[in-house]
Amino acid sequence: MVVTLIFLAVLIGGMVIGMPIAQALVLTGVALMWHLDFFDSQLLAQNLQAGFDNFPLLAVPFFILAGELMNAGGLSRRIIDLARAYVGHIRGGLGYVAIGAAVLLASMSGSAIADTAALATILLPMMRDQKYPDSYSAGLLASGGIIAPIIPPSMPFVIYGVTTNTSISKLFLSGVVPGLIMGLFLIFAWWSIARKYDLSRGPRMAWGQRLKALAQSFWAMMMPVIILGGLKGGVFTPTEAAVVAAVYALFVSMVIYREMTWSRLYAVFLAAAKTTAVVMFLCGAATVTAYMITLADLPNMLADSFAGLLGNPMLFMATMMLFLLVVGTAMDLTPTILIFGPVCAPLAVKAGIDPIYFGFMFIYVGCMGLITPPVGTVQNVVAGVGRLRMETVIKGTNPFLMVYVLLAVLFVLFPQIILAPLRWMH
Repeated sequence: MVVTLIFLAVLIGGMVIGMPIAQALVLTGVALMWHLDFFDSQLLAQNLQAGFDNFPLLAVPFFILAGELMNAGGLSRRIIDLARAYVGHIRGGLGYVAIGAAVLLASMSGSAIADTAALATILLPMMRDQKYPDSYSAGLLASGGIIAPIIPPSMPFVIYGVTTNTSISKLFLSGVVPGLIMGLFLIFAWWSIARKYDLSRGPRMAWGQRLKALAQSFWAMMMPVIILGGLKGGVFTPTEAAVVAAVYALFVSMVIYREMTWSRLYAVFLAAAKTTAVVMFLCGAATVTAYMITLADLPNMLADSFAGLLGNPMLFMATMMLFLLVVGTAMDLTPTILIFGPVCAPLAVKAGIDPIYFGFMFIYVGCMGLITPPVGTVQNVVAGVGRLRMETVIKGTNPFLMVYVLLAVLFVLFPQIILAPLRWMH
C-alpha cells in the first residue's frame, strides 16, 4: 500500500504542478528507489538509456517521419480528394469524406495527431463553406482521427508491444477489422446528424473527374497495401515496415508527386526528430519507473487486490476499461501505455484474458481518452487548427464518443469480434 501511494502521489503530484510527464516519471522512479533503499544513480542512468535502446522502437521515428512526409508531400491531400470525388455529393457528403479519409490515412501513418491535423486543415474550411455546424464538423474530425492508432501501422501498438513484451505483428493485425467497424459506426452517427440538420450536398463529380482522382491517389493508396501485404506475408517485421513506409512516402513525395523539395525536406526531418525525441524520452523515463514497480512487486500486490475479479474475465475487463478510460481523460495515450501497460498486462494474463485482445482493448480505450476532456489531445488539435473554442469541439464530439463507448461494450461482451478475424489473418 505504501509503494502504491508513493507511486501515485509523486506521479500525480508532479503532473499537477505542471511538471512534464517524462520528468514526473523519472522522479517517481527515484522516489521508489529511496523508499526501497535502493538508490543508485548509475542504475537510474542505465534504465533511462535502456528504455529507448530497443530495436522494435526504431519503428516509432520512421512511422513519425512517414506521417510527416505524407502530409507535406501531398499523399494525405490526394486521399481526401479521392474520397470527396466519390461521396462528396451525398447529403453531408464532406462528413463521409472525412470518415473515409480517416480510415485510409490510418492505414498509412499510425498517428492520431498527424491524421487529425491533416483532416482538419483540409476539410474544416470546406465544411464551413457548406454551412455545416462547427461543433459536429470538429467532433467528427476528432473522432475520425483516433482511428489512426487502431488500424496498422500503429505507433501505440509498437510502444505497447515493446513495453509489455507482446507480439507487435499480432497487435497490428488485431486492429484491422475493429478499425473498419469504427468507421462504419461513425457513418451511422454522421448519417443521423446529416439527416437531422439537413446538411448540404457538394457538387456531383463526373466519372472522368472521379477516375482522375483515383489515378492521382494510386501511389498513395499503394502504401497500406505494401505495408499490410508485407506484414501478412512475413516479408518484413513491423520495425522494417516503418522504414519501408518512410522510404516509400519520401519517394512518392519527391519523385512522383514532386511536392517535396529539398528545402522543405529539412523542416520535415526536424519536425519528425522533435516528436521522436519526446516519445523516446518518455519511453526511457517510463522504463525507470517500470523497473522499480517490478522490483517492488507491485503487479502481484495489485493481483492480490483484484483477486475477486480475476476469476471473472468479463467483469475484470469491464473494470479495467473503466479505469483506463478515467486515466485517459487526464493523460495522453503514450504515457498511459508506458505507465500502466506493464502493470495491467500481467493482471490480464492472470485473469485468463488473451494478451493480444487485452492489448487491443487497452489501446482502444486509451484512444477514447484522446477525445475526452479535460486533456483531449486530439480535440485540442482540431480546436487549434479551426480556431474554435474547446467547448464547441467537446459538444460536437460527444455523440461520436457515445458511439465508441457502445462499440467498447460490444468488444467486451463479444471478444471474438477481435479474435476471430485476427486468427484468420494471422
